[in-house]
This record gives sequence, C-alpha cells and structure tokens, in this order.
Amino acid sequence: MIRHWLAPLLLGIFCGLLAWHATLAVIPRALMALAVRRVATAGGINKMTHAPIVTAKSRAIVRPSPDLLYSSCPYDIGVGPVLIDVMPVAAPYWSLSVFDDLTNVAFVRNNTQSANAPVHVALVRAGQKVPAGYQAVMPHGTRGVALIRILIDRNAPIDAIDAARRQSRCRVSN
Repeated sequence: MIRHWLAPLLLGIFCGLLAWHATLAVIPRALMALAVRRVATAGGINKMTHAPIVTAKSRAIVRPSPDLLYSSCPYDIGVGPVLIDVMPVAAPYWSLSVFDDLTNVAFVRNNTQSANAPVHVALVRAGQKVPAGYQAVMPHGTRGVALIRILIDRNAPIDAIDAARRQSRCRVSN
C-alpha cells in the first residue's frame, strides 16, 4: 500500500519545493518593480522626489512614519551610472538607503556615519566609470529605490529642514 502512494507523494513534495523556490525568486523582484513604478509616478526615474509631510492618507507603498520626512529616487542604472547627492540637514537623524531589485539594502549611510557631511554615491554596474568624489555602489540588477529618511520634531518648524533636504538630488551621470 505504501509503495502505491510513494511516487505521488514524492512528486507532490518535489512540486511543492519547486513552487517554493520559484516564489522566493519572483516575489522580491515583482515587489520592487511595483515599488519603483509607484514611486516614479511622483517625479520620474532617476529624479529625486521630496514627499510632503506624512498624513493619515499617505500610502504610496507602505504606511509611512509620521515622524519622518521622505525623499526618494527610483533609479535605473541600465541607462548609465546614477549619481546621488545627499545634503546634510539640521535634524536629529537622517539616512540614505539604497534598495536593489531584490529588495535588499545595497547601501546605507546616516548622519552619524557621514559626520553630518554630504553623501555622494554613484550607483553603477560592473565596468561603468565612477566620477571622482563619489563612492561606488553596485546594487543587484538595474532598478531599485534610493530613500532618504529624516527624523523631525512635529512640534518644531520644519521649513529649514525641508529646504535643506530639497538640495539632495539624483541624476544620470553624463
């Protein structure tokens, strides 16, 4: 009796494992492709967009924190290196995170690590030239999102912080 069920059972286990591995390979790319499309609707690819202060209706991708200001750059290094310049802001904490096409963090730098100095990053593929003064970052794949997060005090004026963060940008290298 067991011999009769052994082949179908092994085939079912094999198909289940195959589906599990396929799901693990496809889902991260699909989620990041969706995130890139949604973020790009605000300002385009390879351009920094500075989101307004978070409200209860803010839901571009996930539920954002009301204590943070967000700036984002959906990037595509398939067209060439993408340069990201993050200017320091007078806030308790700020950071730049670069996410690759598998949703992995390819790079992170915060105000403490940078000693409150500007951060200059070049997102490149193998063989692409890195301009002087930029730190090379080689994310997996060609598309992803760079995200700036700034901690704010909602009881204090944020005009100076907002003006400073709007100096940050991303662009394709010429």
